[in-house]
Amino acid sequence: MDDEPLAGSMTAELVGEGALLAALDQRRTGRMSTAISTLQSEQDEIIRAEATGPLIVQGGPGTGKTVVALHRVAYLLFAHRQMADQAVLVLGPSPRFLEYIAQVLPALGETAVVSATFDTLLTGTSVGRDESRLLAEIKGRALWQRALENYVTSLLPRPRELKLRWEGEFYVIAAATVAQALASAVQGRPYHRARAAFAEQLHHLLAEVVVEQREALMNEMEEGFEDILARVDRSMRHDHHPGGTSTGSDIDGLLSEEEIEHLRDRIAENATIARFIEAWWPTLDAETLLGDLLTAPTLLARFAPRLSPEEITAVSAEPAPWASSDIPLLDALADLLGEVDAPQPQGEFVADRARRQRGWVYGHVVIDEAQELSEMQWHMVLRRCPSRSITAVGDIDQAEAAHRHTSWAQAVQAVFGDRWTAAELTICYRTPREVMDLTAPVLKRAGSHNTPPRAVRSSGIAPWELTIAPAELADAAAQAVRQLQQRWHGGTVGVIAPADRIAELLAVPSEVPVLTATQSKGLEWDATLLVDPHGIAAEPRGWNGLYVALTRCTQELGQLILTQQSPYRGTPSPDGGRVPRTAGGGGGGS
Repeated sequence: MDDEPLAGSMTAELVGEGALLAALDQRRTGRMSTAISTLQSEQDEIIRAEATGPLIVQGGPGTGKTVVALHRVAYLLFAHRQMADQAVLVLGPSPRFLEYIAQVLPALGETAVVSATFDTLLTGTSVGRDESRLLAEIKGRALWQRALENYVTSLLPRPRELKLRWEGEFYVIAAATVAQALASAVQGRPYHRARAAFAEQLHHLLAEVVVEQREALMNEMEEGFEDILARVDRSMRHDHHPGGTSTGSDIDGLLSEEEIEHLRDRIAENATIARFIEAWWPTLDAETLLGDLLTAPTLLARFAPRLSPEEITAVSAEPAPWASSDIPLLDALADLLGEVDAPQPQGEFVADRARRQRGWVYGHVVIDEAQELSEMQWHMVLRRCPSRSITAVGDIDQAEAAHRHTSWAQAVQAVFGDRWTAAELTICYRTPREVMDLTAPVLKRAGSHNTPPRAVRSSGIAPWELTIAPAELADAAAQAVRQLQQRWHGGTVGVIAPADRIAELLAVPSEVPVLTATQSKGLEWDATLLVDPHGIAAEPRGWNGLYVALTRCTQELGQLILTQQSPYRGTPSPDGGRVPRTAGGGGGGS
């Protein structure tokens, strides 16, 4: 039995230390479990924070960012029942990550949740290619939002005199009247909704012109043919309304309000008028539009003037299909265009309806690994939650994406300005001290100015290294994995390697996941085999990636060094490096 006072300020002592450390020492299963019985004070404070604006949570590896974010979802859905009517969106870095966390919220009793990656968020669109970091960085800039807004605005029809044919006669709507109707229809509406609003006004305008022209014609006729018209009226009364009283055009040629309304309905249903509107204000497709823009240097120069000529050339040279950085651009265009005919979402549960509808507005959005988001991806988030009820968790020191920001302020400035709240998780629960001792020089090389989180536990197992020749990699990795699986039977083992080593390692038969540092984000295993750490460090933003790779284990870290100097020092011990537990936390030297 442990007392767990969640109120009050955090001290150096853990809350419910016995229960916490027992949970941390358990074997990993490949799925994240709930942590409701071991939550710490600083975690609980973030979980219960107000949801009135963006909350950005900085936390190093093993500080419980993800579990805090998920428990915050459960807390908010409980405390604010109206959120369940809108659903909560959880955005993760990869499908593997979403699979890893899939059981947490259902275990906490919450189902009004949609989980997605940014690549899968736009229904009906898929990523079909990789692209260079240069292009990813260019397309991620906030400048595209204004560029796409101006691009769509340029596609709106220009005011002019409209000549429409109705029942064999031509009717003219003056340019000034068209301009007024256009301005009224466009104000703040997406392209297709503005067109629908204009079409409705055009039906009324055409009906008015038809009525006015008919009345003018009748007035001209009446000036010379009053006597003839009287006889015609008497004849129409006799033919059409025997024994009754006639109204509207049956008496004097003028249309009643009911007849004018019927005329409008007929105009609205007329195929010829619909074809005219489609030709003058055509239906547009986001994918076609973006393809046209990105392959036309002249259009890029016109609508994205902040791009350099070299950047325009790089962007316009890219072929289809779409890359990850195109998805936020497509989403922005889809939002600016709007639905042609907005379908009514179907589904028994709110999450099903939200998942099917691109323009769904969520009650809250949670983002994991938020340090990787581009400015255009932040715009995707804001579109789905204009109330700004957003929780974003991440570690700016683990950022590997091509974007240039190195602080949270830089990351969110373009979308949120200064209107966001910062929070921090400072204690590392997952990664043992023996491994965290290795991270200080790596963080320094990554350019970090943050203090690494404080590890609160020791595994008693020193990190070990084994130096091998590149030709020995497959056999050495297979043997090391087998040894780790034996030592951590019932738990999990993961392999992390540079991108150019993945194919070679996957060729070795094994059920153990083999991932790049980027793919391993948010995941954890009992033991990690880190292959060629120097190769990871040599990748773009590689020191950040190496920091990620080092901190995925909960117990043991082994490294295979390929006949070269390790980028930092560890304790060689191919047999597992088990050392006795000490009061100071073990023998993993840095």
